[in-house]
Amino acid sequence: MTCFLWQRRRNRNSTGKNPDPKRAALDTELTIPTDFRCPISLDLMKDPVSLSTGITYDRDSIERWLDSGHARCPVTNQPLRTLDQIPNHALRKMIQEWCVDNRSLGVERVPTPRVPISPQEVSDICAEMRDATETENEQKCRELVAKIKDSACESERNRRCISSNGIGAASAGAFEAFARVSVEKHSVLLREILSVLTWAFPQDAEGCSKVGSAAGLRCLVRFLGGGGAGGSLSSRRDAALRHKSIFDSFNTYEELDNEARDD
Repeated sequence: MTCFLWQRRRNRNSTGKNPDPKRAALDTELTIPTDFRCPISLDLMKDPVSLSTGITYDRDSIERWLDSGHARCPVTNQPLRTLDQIPNHALRKMIQEWCVDNRSLGVERVPTPRVPISPQEVSDICAEMRDATETENEQKCRELVAKIKDSACESERNRRCISSNGIGAASAGAFEAFARVSVEKHSVLLREILSVLTWAFPQDAEGCSKVGSAAGLRCLVRFLGGGGAGGSLSSRRDAALRHKSIFDSFNTYEELDNEARDD
């Protein structure tokens, strides 16, 4: 067991008098079980997950560790057979029960974390978006874009997973297709797609060319000028960012193509 200072906030009056004894009694040292604390951050775990070595960490902390290029368990230093993170539901429930038992001391209950989005789920969304684009099903596309944005807002991990599993190319295809039909008619959807493309821009030449197509550029120019339904400063900013990304990407592909020809 480890002692960890968990102080409840208290108000002191401006006269400098001693606080109420009952209120002062709430300021105490809580004994937090060591197993409830992340070995990396030493904080109370909110989303405990276990690695292949059997050691449990808070998801945010171990993901930052792995994203830094480490391939060994921080505690045991053993090589990780897999980077899979298995949710430790039993430990999480015990932590939640501990929080409830100590709520009188100002401890807030750790909320139940939502399951992170998986690469397969992102691939399925991409497939649905391509189908909806081919059939010009605007409502379905809007639902899928909303789902993407909601998942991305839940965690940085979700955003990375979404952006690295093809959503940029699928979104670029939808953007070009609906812009070609009518910017005015589909302006709301196009703005929503554009907001996704600001952080999930396609990394391939084909996806970039769709956003940079004649229809795509006409749409971007119109949004830059504040045209279309729902025009706003944020949509003009998004359009400006996409213009820059398109030109930067085209320059990169041109440089790579020239290098390939020189070889």
